Amino acid sequence: MHNLKINNLSVSIGDKKILDNFNLEIKSGEVHTIMGPNGIGKSTLLKVIMGDDTYTITNGDILFDDESILDKTVDERANIGIFLGLQTPIEIEGVSNADFLRTACSTKNKNNFKLMHFIKELESNSDKLKLNKDFIHRDLNIGFSGGEKKKNEILQMYMLKPCIVLLDEIDSGLDVDSLKIVGDNVTEYKKDSNCGILLITHYQRLLDYIKPDFVHIMVDGKIVKTGDYKLVKYIEDNGYNEYMDSSKKTEKLGTCIVRESLKNE
Repeated sequence: MHNLKINNLSVSIGDKKILDNFNLEIKSGEVHTIMGPNGIGKSTLLKVIMGDDTYTITNGDILFDDESILDKTVDERANIGIFLGLQTPIEIEGVSNADFLRTACSTKNKNNFKLMHFIKELESNSDKLKLNKDFIHRDLNIGFSGGEKKKNEILQMYMLKPCIVLLDEIDSGLDVDSLKIVGDNVTEYKKDSNCGILLITHYQRLLDYIKPDFVHIMVDGKIVKTGDYKLVKYIEDNGYNEYMDSSKKTEKLGTCIVRESLKNE
C-alpha cells in the first residue's frame, strides 16, 4: 500500500500565488478526479508533485509513504513510483521511442532489467493500445497524432509500473475510439497494480471509462467541494459558478471527514 499526501501546500510563480494551502491524500486503489475552471492551478499541482522547479513552494509539504519528497529531483520521484502523463508531451528528435523507454526502464530497474523481457512487454503493451508495429521505432512524439501522443503516455505508464499515477487532461485531443482505448487501459492498469490515480479533466466522457472514487472541485488554488461520481453530472449540468462565487467562504473539510461522509451515503 502506498499513499501520496499533500499538506497545506502553497505555490507561487513570481508574485502570483497559484496553490493556496492545498490539501489532498491519495491512497492505493483510489481514483481521484480534480475538475475546475481553466487557470486555477490544476496542471500546476501535478507539475509540482512531479518536481517542476519552475514553481516556488512557499508553504506545506508533499509526502510519499509519510516521507517528504520536496528534496527529491524529478527522476528520483519517478524512481520511487510517481508517474505524470502529460497534457502536451514533449517531442525529442533523434531518440526513438524504444530507446527512450529502454533507458527509462533500465535506469529504474538497474540490475533487474532484462532486455528480452522488456521487448516482449513493450510489444504486448503496444498491442493493448492498438499502436502500429513501427511506432516504437519512431522518434519520440515527432509526427505523432494527438491520439498517438496520449497513447504513448499510457505506454510509458505500463512500462514504468508506477504506484501513483498523475494524468493531466489525458483525454484532450482524443477521438471516441482512442478515448475508449486510453480509458480502458488506465482502468486495467489500476485494477492489476492497485495504484492510486489523480487525474485532471474537464469532461465527463473520460470518467465514463475511469470511474472516480472522489471528485474534487478546485477554485482559487484549493479544493472547495468534494463528492462522488454524482458531482460530475452536477457540474455538467450547472457549471462552476456557484463555487466561484462561494469559494472564499467555503468551509474547508478535512480529508477524513470527507471520506467518512462518502462512506455513509
